Amino acid sequence: MGVVVTDAEVTLADVLSLRLAIDEPLENGTELVLRHRTTGVERDVLLGTPGARAREATLAVSLEPLELSAGRWDAYLRREGRRSRLRSVDPGFSLDHLDTYALCRRTLAYRTYRTRNGFLALKISDAEPVAEVRSIYFREGRFEVMGLLAFTGLEDDDSRHEATMTLDRRQTNARVSATATVQGVRFHAAVSLVDVLAADPDGGGTWEPALEVEGVPTPLRLGARLDDVDGKRRRLHYPSFKVDGVPIRPCYTADDELRIEVGG
Repeated sequence: MGVVVTDAEVTLADVLSLRLAIDEPLENGTELVLRHRTTGVERDVLLGTPGARAREATLAVSLEPLELSAGRWDAYLRREGRRSRLRSVDPGFSLDHLDTYALCRRTLAYRTYRTRNGFLALKISDAEPVAEVRSIYFREGRFEVMGLLAFTGLEDDDSRHEATMTLDRRQTNARVSATATVQGVRFHAAVSLVDVLAADPDGGGTWEPALEVEGVPTPLRLGARLDDVDGKRRRLHYPSFKVDGVPIRPCYTADDELRIEVGG
């Protein structure tokens, strides 16, 4: 069975939408199978047949009723007990679509992508409200960050929300805070690095940034997940910036959360 995905996305309603190029009609009884890459758990959906003369087919599968858990799910077609992985030529990535998708309040976020070997897969992540980082600057003695509030349910409009940026060092309970600007779902914050050094003068360490926003019940962690770069701790390295001779640089954790490292 020659089947290739030419277009794949998860809609705002969490529906998996696929356009297929096919050599011959999908036979009645063909199933789309999603298999969790770690646990091996499978979910299947009966597809039926799109018509005898079709060279293309479109599929729409609601994902929420399938009760898929977080992780990566590989896609297969199965007919009469035999299955094959579903090939894809669509990278399944659009930054604009991810931004729009993240405006709604959700518990799970679904994303299609093409694996390195050219197959269709789904990435499913917990979707708690976060402050998605888009730009980081060190200038004029300040740490500045800009980005997007994701999965908060706030409107992308011109309304302004009171907000505060905090930097915390858990080991010493030190904290630095500064007023942040939030307009709609876009934020900008700047914290004095001199104040950071003064808050914990006895040594270096790791600081955790967070954003407290009016209308959002819990502080938002800063991270970078709405893109196609996984594992930023290994792949993305920022140069250090010195304040009073002390090196300071941003970095990411294994979960793609932003941290500020001070000293050595």
